[in-house]
Amino acid sequence: MTAEAMTTSPAEATIHPLWVRITHWINAVAILVMVGSGWQIYNASPLFDFTFSRSITLGGWLGGAIQWHFAAMWVLVINGLVYLTLGLATGRFRRKLLPIYPSQVFADVKAALTFKLEHDDLSHYNAVQKVLYAGVILCGILIVLSGLAIWKPVQFQELTTLFGGYNFARYVHFFAMAAIVGFLVVHVALALLVPKSLRAMVTGR
Repeated sequence: MTAEAMTTSPAEATIHPLWVRITHWINAVAILVMVGSGWQIYNASPLFDFTFSRSITLGGWLGGAIQWHFAAMWVLVINGLVYLTLGLATGRFRRKLLPIYPSQVFADVKAALTFKLEHDDLSHYNAVQKVLYAGVILCGILIVLSGLAIWKPVQFQELTTLFGGYNFARYVHFFAMAAIVGFLVVHVALALLVPKSLRAMVTGR
């Protein structure tokens, strides 16, 4: 171990490398644009007996919302591929998200519900964080694939068929969106409760 490493305190250690921080914030903006425009698209042909308030939608009308949605889609797909590729190539996903043991998940959920879950070491994810981060990555992949099935049901007919057809693909897309929005609510709440986690995503340390 070098003298520099020995003198580096945990607070000074790099928690999030630059590529993680850049892709994180690009993803955050792209997802917000996609959600807002997606809600406007949903309002044009609702799946359920409710619509989203125009005050929280983006695009103003169906055509405008579709333009915003597709623009953000390409940003999300390209940035997401960069994130996934680097996460796998550097071994970050393996180190951060694996292994996940059900017993640890139950224990950490219990600790979280009793406000006893520790957040002192930001370099280590607890079992609940592992499940949430792994889950949102899977939801991101699912929402892109179901979106392609809805966008080009003829060109991607095998994919559309895999989702059970166009109409069912819309439901998959909606519930994947709902899961991502739920994750965002929890994610932002935790960032507000543990401000140093937000600072780490900005400074990396």
